[in-house]
Amino acid sequence: MGAPALAPVESDQPPVNEENGADIALVVGENLRRLRTRNGLSLERLAKASGVSRAMLGQIELGRSAPTISVLWKIARALDVPFSAFTSASGGSGTSVLRAHRAKWLSSRNGRFASRALFPFDQARRAEFYELRLAAQTVEEAEGHPAGTTENLVVAKGVLEVVTGGDWHRLEAGDAIYFVADQPHSYRNPGAVEAVAYLVMTYADQQQ
Repeated sequence: MGAPALAPVESDQPPVNEENGADIALVVGENLRRLRTRNGLSLERLAKASGVSRAMLGQIELGRSAPTISVLWKIARALDVPFSAFTSASGGSGTSVLRAHRAKWLSSRNGRFASRALFPFDQARRAEFYELRLAAQTVEEAEGHPAGTTENLVVAKGVLEVVTGGDWHRLEAGDAIYFVADQPHSYRNPGAVEAVAYLVMTYADQQQ
């Protein structure tokens, strides 16, 4: 499925904060090194298992490269861990306030799809909550997540089409969808403005 031609985008997405980008790159790098060594994998073996080059893995571990969402999903699948395992940092429990201006956004390679976690990076968890933003006239392809993973998504702004199992589902503001996400699926914004959605991803019990 090819992406449609791009059109001018109306967006109220917060600007990228270089400091926050550097922060999350360091956290991801530390966690990747910890998870890789815990599994007894060399960079070469993880590269073969994930399809991500050894050079890229090395740069990520050193905190010198901020990985895209698709790259992190490939590594997570190879290590059989939840996505949040890479963004978890040690911290306390209790109440957490996540300020919008300090949000740590992960984006696609072309920058037209972005995601931020709406939960604290304190530990890996079974359920994760995300804000998703997809630019107008854009398609984002997602690989299958670990077996048993489900997604529950609600559109807050614009129009979003979700394809899973070969079927397209058109969602407008206020519409929601729930589906098993352990197979490839796609998100498409056919509209003229940016689409904003909120997603709860739940992993199967064995992923914890």
